[in-house]
Amino acid sequence: MRKVASTMLAVTLIASPVLLPQPARAENGEIAAGVVGGLIGGALLGGALASRPAPPPPPPAYYAPAPVYVEEPACRFVRERYWDGYDWRFRRVQVCD
Repeated sequence: MRKVASTMLAVTLIASPVLLPQPARAENGEIAAGVVGGLIGGALLGGALASRPAPPPPPPAYYAPAPVYVEEPACRFVRERYWDGYDWRFRRVQVCD
């Protein structure tokens, strides 16, 4: 167990300077080079992705509805024209067969 603990301590001490973040500095246009590099990289990646054709749409699926049998009612409403003494009017009248 001591060997494992000492090995872990040694690895931690050796790797700590590498893993610590470094302060950012913008000297001699380094930030501009990063921005330009990001824009060029984004343009290249966007162009590569945009040049691919779109996948074909799935084939249409149509399922016919099940047949429905409706029995017609014995009575129905009919629009009827009649004279009321002054003008022609319309009313709905129920007609039964």
